[in-house]
Amino acid sequence: MADVDFDRVIAIAKQGGALAMRDWRLGQGAANIWEKTPGHIVCDADLAVDKFLRLELEKLLPEAGWLSEETHIDHSDAGDELTWVVDPIDGTKDYVAGKTGWCVSVALVLNDSPILGVLVAPAMEEVWVAKAGSHSEVNGRTLVASSRKQYAGCRIPAEELPPELDLVAVHKPNSIALRMAMVADDRADVVASTRWGHEWDIAAAHVIAAEAGASVTDALGETLVYNGTHGKALGVLCCSRNLRDVAVQRIGKYVTENGASH
Repeated sequence: MADVDFDRVIAIAKQGGALAMRDWRLGQGAANIWEKTPGHIVCDADLAVDKFLRLELEKLLPEAGWLSEETHIDHSDAGDELTWVVDPIDGTKDYVAGKTGWCVSVALVLNDSPILGVLVAPAMEEVWVAKAGSHSEVNGRTLVASSRKQYAGCRIPAEELPPELDLVAVHKPNSIALRMAMVADDRADVVASTRWGHEWDIAAAHVIAAEAGASVTDALGETLVYNGTHGKALGVLCCSRNLRDVAVQRIGKYVTENGASH
């Protein structure tokens, strides 16, 4: 385990959340928005929080690399190097819309796995923290992930679901990290995406959910490897361990029929 002051990491992430919250409260998150790529938006707060986090986290652990959504310093094939993996605002669409489903996501990756994770969701007044092999908490309360065994009737964060699927839609924050955290806190049973995603979307939530007892893999049930060749993975599957096999079967069938999303 890396020798890092975890309390200080949490404090820095909270400060980043407070910085983002300032403009969110004032309704200024949408003051300057643009598309980085089609369908992927960014705003001024993303860049401000990213700059702050990089400054403070690099001071805390100068030997660590840096990989974030906004500054894209590529540490592919970093091997056993430590790397900060950061999304300054995960769920920017909710952020600029004045909704609460966004968070600041900070993870520290060692070798090919996240070892520390912090999600600060100030608009929801929640702070999620985890250390691999140690603990996983939200607001100081120990997390115990969903242990549901039956796929029919399981809870999925979604705006709506076709009734023939026999699933239950629960609140869906725009942040994929917060949706994974819902599984960690037994608020949802399955979160899945077949989109090609990036490490910064899921690294912190991965350690939070896994340490709480959830299964966290790529969309096809394979091990997620960080510090990889291009910082991407084929989606994510975060679910009750008891639902992993059936979820992988269903997702595999979908990918076979429809292909992976980009």
